[in-house]
Amino acid sequence: MAAQQQADSGRVALVTGASRGIGYGIAEALVARGDRVVITGRNEEALQEAVQRLGADRATGVAGKAHDEAHQAHAVQQAMETYSRVDYLVNNAGTNPVFGPVAEVDLAVVRKVFETNVISALGFAQHTWRAWQKDNGGAVVNIASVAGLAASPFVGAYGMSKAAMINLTLQLAQELAPDVRVNAIAPAVVKTRFAAALYEGREAEVTAHYPLGRLGVPEDIGGAAAFLLSDQAAWITGQTLVADGGLFLNAGF
Repeated sequence: MAAQQQADSGRVALVTGASRGIGYGIAEALVARGDRVVITGRNEEALQEAVQRLGADRATGVAGKAHDEAHQAHAVQQAMETYSRVDYLVNNAGTNPVFGPVAEVDLAVVRKVFETNVISALGFAQHTWRAWQKDNGGAVVNIASVAGLAASPFVGAYGMSKAAMINLTLQLAQELAPDVRVNAIAPAVVKTRFAAALYEGREAEVTAHYPLGRLGVPEDIGGAAAFLLSDQAAWITGQTLVADGGLFLNAGF
C-alpha cells in the first residue's frame, strides 16, 4: 500500500538502505508529508516493490551496494536527473555480519563494517554536497545506534562503527554549516529483519528492559527523521537524538 500523501512539498530526499526496515519507514514518512524520495538498496526486486508501495509518482529506486563509490555517485546523479534537486540525505544503509567479542573478530570483517556503515555515509554526503547542498542548503540525518554510545556485547564492531557515525555527524555539522544541518538518530532495538537476532524468540524478555513497554518500530524512527529534516528543526545541528523507548533510564540494561 502506498504511503498516504499530502500536497507536494517540492523537496527531495535520498534515503539509503530503504527497501525495508528503518530506511523504508523514513522514506514512507517523508512521502506522506509530500516529499519525493530516491531510495537505495542491494536487491533490485525488493527495491522496486518498495517504490510501488511508496508510489511510483513519488519514489525512485537505485539498486547497488552502499560502499560502492560508483553507486553513491549514480544515486545522487539519479536524484538530480529525476527531480533536479536533493535537499535531504538519510544515511541508513548498514551491515552487521559478525556476532561475537571484538577481541576475536576477523579484522577483514571490521573493515567491511566500517566501509559500509561509515565511509559510505561520508561518500554519500560528499556527493550530495557537491551536487546540490553546497549551493542550495539542506539537511542530513545519519542513522547511528545506541550501540555507539556504550559498550555493546557481541555487536562491538557494529557499535564501534556507529560511534564513528556519531563523530562523523559532528564533523559534517561543523563543516557544512550554516546552510546544511547534520544530525543523527541513535535507535535502540527496532523490530526489523536486520535486528531480529536481538529479540526473536525472547521479545518479552528484551522488552522488559524498556520503560515504554515495547521495542521500536520503523515508524518511530521515520517520525524522528522527518522532524530533523524539517523547518521545525531549523536551529538543531550536530546532535544525536536517542530513540530508545527509555532504555538508557535503566542502568542495568
